[in-house]
Amino acid sequence: MDKNKFIENSLRESAEVKLNIYKVCLSEILSAVDLIVATFKNNNKVLFCGNGGSAADSQHLAAEFMVRLSHDIERPALAAIALTTDSSFLTAGGNDIGFENLFSRGVEGLGNEGDVLIAISTSGNSGNITKAVQKAAEKKIRTIGFLGGSGGKLKNMVDIPIVIPSSSVQRIQEGHITIGHIICELVERELYTSK
Repeated sequence: MDKNKFIENSLRESAEVKLNIYKVCLSEILSAVDLIVATFKNNNKVLFCGNGGSAADSQHLAAEFMVRLSHDIERPALAAIALTTDSSFLTAGGNDIGFENLFSRGVEGLGNEGDVLIAISTSGNSGNITKAVQKAAEKKIRTIGFLGGSGGKLKNMVDIPIVIPSSSVQRIQEGHITIGHIICELVERELYTSK
């Protein structure tokens, strides 16, 4: 295998996917920014959930809202929670109520009407994520999906589906963190810089 060529091809593919995100996801990204800005203005919060790498993305993006992303902006914490971080809850829930019910239980206990749930799933078909989105709908919590490929089941379940135009899990995950950073930075600037 030509490792140099592999690296070059991977970087080119990643760049192409990101440019295609602009072409196919722009309106959804802007809608997500508007929804999250309104959520924070109303003193509500953003919840995140995802499995595996998407769990890590959930934690990463919740931290960006809670701490800050743009170091040129001094701002207070923005209320955001990753439902993927409490090992006692995750292990008790997995044992007692089943892994498929974990995130819906988190939404049930921590989510309130007016909040937003960002559901991250590369396939759009993760069972515990679809259940969380269903619970969010019951509680009048708006939903944003960070998805990939065809968007899976979640594409038609969430209020705002952002579907990364790729079938590669690696490229989808890279796209998720990229749009997450863009959304967070735009939210910060909308809320805390003068126009």
